Amino acid sequence: MKLYESAATPSCRRVSIFLKLIGAEVERVQVDLKGGENITPEFQNKSASGTVPALELDDGTYISESVAICRYLDHIVPNQANLFGAPGLQSAQVEMWHRIVEFQGLIAGFQAFRNITGFYSDRENCVSEWGEESKGRAVAFLTKLDNRLAHSTYLAGDELSVADITGFLFINLMKGAFKVDIDEQYSHIQVWHNKLGAMPEFQ
Repeated sequence: MKLYESAATPSCRRVSIFLKLIGAEVERVQVDLKGGENITPEFQNKSASGTVPALELDDGTYISESVAICRYLDHIVPNQANLFGAPGLQSAQVEMWHRIVEFQGLIAGFQAFRNITGFYSDRENCVSEWGEESKGRAVAFLTKLDNRLAHSTYLAGDELSVADITGFLFINLMKGAFKVDIDEQYSHIQVWHNKLGAMPEFQ
């Protein structure tokens, strides 16, 4: 297998952290996003979404979208990490919180970054007003996240899950790209984020 990635992006980091947590590794191929390598016809044939990461299987099949890649890897790699939760209530709770964190947090952060910084202004219309609105939504979501972590060790319950990976990357984006202080105002996020950041798989 080969994993086409741009290592610093949150979506690619999600797969990288997931691989470490399940104790697996694959060959990596770096894709130059700023240079537009991902929008070339050659790469578009590899990724249905035209984005990284994309996983190439040994038979020439490609899987794009980071969560789909993680689900496939979880299926083929024997592991006890249980990052998508046990069948039944636990898996439903993981799915619920993962979607909440991704849709209300990480995607809003992505939209803010793209539209405020104009990183992809050579290939998409950037609307600064939408970027600021998205940033405001992402910041507002921090309160919901902090409230959840006031009552739960991890986002989906007592066990680490893929929801925590996504939440960790969301907080990294807020701290790195937008200089949002995760301090006493979000003390439960701070404790949780520091705990994950101390794990070698998240570094």
